[in-house]
Amino acid sequence: MKKGKFIIILFTMILAFHMGLSAQKTAETPDRPTHLSKTHHNVQIGDLNIAYTATVGQLTVNKPDEKPGAKVFFMAYTRDDIKDLSSRPITFAYNGGPGSSSVWLHMGCLGPRRIQMTDEGFSAQAPFGLEDNEYSLLDVTDLVLIDPVSTGFSRPLPGEKKSQFHGVQEDIASVGEFIRLYISKFNRWASPKFLLGESYGTFRSAGLSGFLQGRQHGMYLNGIILVSSVLDFTTIGFNKGNNLPYILFLPHYTATAWYHKQLSPELQNKELTELLDEVEYFALNEYSVALLKGNRLAEIKENEVAKKLAAYTGLSEEYIRQANLRIRHDRFVKELLRDEFKTVGRLDSRFTGRDEDAAGENYEFDPSSAAIMGSFSTMLNHYLRTELNYKKDLPYNIYGNVYPWNFSQTLGSRRTIEAVPYMAETLRRAMSENKHLQIFAANGYYDGATPYFGTEYTFSQIGLNDEFKDRVHMGYYEAGHMMYIHKPSLAKLKKDLSEFIRSASGK
Repeated sequence: MKKGKFIIILFTMILAFHMGLSAQKTAETPDRPTHLSKTHHNVQIGDLNIAYTATVGQLTVNKPDEKPGAKVFFMAYTRDDIKDLSSRPITFAYNGGPGSSSVWLHMGCLGPRRIQMTDEGFSAQAPFGLEDNEYSLLDVTDLVLIDPVSTGFSRPLPGEKKSQFHGVQEDIASVGEFIRLYISKFNRWASPKFLLGESYGTFRSAGLSGFLQGRQHGMYLNGIILVSSVLDFTTIGFNKGNNLPYILFLPHYTATAWYHKQLSPELQNKELTELLDEVEYFALNEYSVALLKGNRLAEIKENEVAKKLAAYTGLSEEYIRQANLRIRHDRFVKELLRDEFKTVGRLDSRFTGRDEDAAGENYEFDPSSAAIMGSFSTMLNHYLRTELNYKKDLPYNIYGNVYPWNFSQTLGSRRTIEAVPYMAETLRRAMSENKHLQIFAANGYYDGATPYFGTEYTFSQIGLNDEFKDRVHMGYYEAGHMMYIHKPSLAKLKKDLSEFIRSASGK
């Protein structure tokens, strides 16, 4: 072989070797963003005209073995006029599911742009529209909207199994690693830190409270905001032998019947909060005892309870007796307005729908979900590609396929639970260790997915010596699971959360 040809071949081999190393280094470097789009905007919030930067893209996060595992998509909003980041709170937000992207909180509540809706929460006609969000939290905190793996544009890396990210512990690990990475990359360790989750996102937040402040990271949070909370799945699971949901859903049934004017004039003319106080007392002190007694309940007492249940739910005594005093939620939404051939919503019982017929036990679809799905999906895709200049051919998964979901979980180092998911203990321990951690729970009276009375019950079982009484705060709204689609509730929520963040920041 000629010397010149040999040198060329050798040079080519060396170049290929170094290119391979470079590619390997890029793939294995978790803090290297694949592509970040930064755009600059202004929004009017109250009396403030706020200049802000929107940063959109993906970060590659490690698996627990510290090898790259997935690209997590995020949308961040930061104020431009803040020089000292240690004085500026930062809030990480996500929805639930599991399997939901962050589109709902992003485009309905938190972000500087919002879906155009009526004051009651109904979407405009397609092709819909966007408007400035005067109720955004950007005036009090920077915002990072996270799409967990398999939702939005977040995906496992090539060759990585999705199941590594689809489970209680797996999800906490990947979202927690993203938060650590973002905090490190964007120099936010000294900032007051908040988590804001909705629905299953509240379950995630409780888990993250333990994960982030654990020995590995030692990241103490200032506050956790729970929107439509569920930390104990026994409160929403209508399983055989579990009487708890029947008790905890009853005030929601009353609120729904009151809204649709299905109660007697005496009850209908009461203020909602006054009526709910009455129903809560009955639920805890009379209805609960009746259910616990089962077939030992005296007939005269059964008749008395059935009569009160009929009065408080708008259902017939005959129906309640046929249901053995136990009204499942999936039946209630079909039964309440059956005579009008209407169903009521699960996520928000203010909404009504119409099935093919009025027979049967369950509805065909959730009218409250159908009312907003099209507008949020359409406008999020439009907004990303136009205003945020982030163009990607990959489908943005409003809901990702994350099933089967692994519900096994570890409580501390003691035991693993596989039956009923429960994360309240993790939150209790985090609050015990972090004496400054504050909690705010936002509840919608018309939420039939995670009813407000279930949240109250869960927190009544945390800190049995009342040690957290000044650190758990509750907000109530005359709307549903996504209370922020109802403009009066959004305005109240903005006020409540602003005050909470300012107070918990300690700045």
